[in-house]
Amino acid sequence: MLQLILDRVDGSPLSRASELGSRGAVVLRQWGEGDSVVQLTRLLHRAYSAHAAEGRTFFASYQSEEDTAHRLGKGECWLALRAGAVVGTVTLAAPYEAPEEYPAPVGAGAFWQLAVDPECREWGLGQRLLALAEERISALGSEQVVIDTSAEAVDLVGWYRRRGYAPVGSWRWGVTNYESVVLMKDLAPGGQGR
Repeated sequence: MLQLILDRVDGSPLSRASELGSRGAVVLRQWGEGDSVVQLTRLLHRAYSAHAAEGRTFFASYQSEEDTAHRLGKGECWLALRAGAVVGTVTLAAPYEAPEEYPAPVGAGAFWQLAVDPECREWGLGQRLLALAEERISALGSEQVVIDTSAEAVDLVGWYRRRGYAPVGSWRWGVTNYESVVLMKDLAPGGQGR
């Protein structure tokens, strides 16, 4: 059975594990000393390559190792590892230091670089990384979470919407070739998203 073995930031085990199939153990843990920016950058390039092939140039599809290290420094990075190889990741912050006029509530958390190796899709790992990001953002004190993605990535936008995210605006990053839709979800108990 593929189990998601989770560790808290302080190293103590979480009380639950999620089954993801029968592919071997996947461990989620926070970025640590000795982890490879090179490996993470390669994962991001692989994970976003299909978007690039369809003409949507997500920053993660081409960012340099220096860019990856910079983006890691802006939040809390989590890795999904299988047999020592990085097969998934997400970086989060709460509150998120959004650019001026970015359509996010003050104090909202955000995540970025949510990525799963193409060979590991269909395991539910993306869903688990998303849930982890939401759990951590809530634990850090934010009641809302925002994410932005290409408005043209209809399947991806639909994936987020099925998980409770609703559009709240748009944004244009200087490092992409598309307009982003900004999506938000209410994390407060009983919240429904907007």
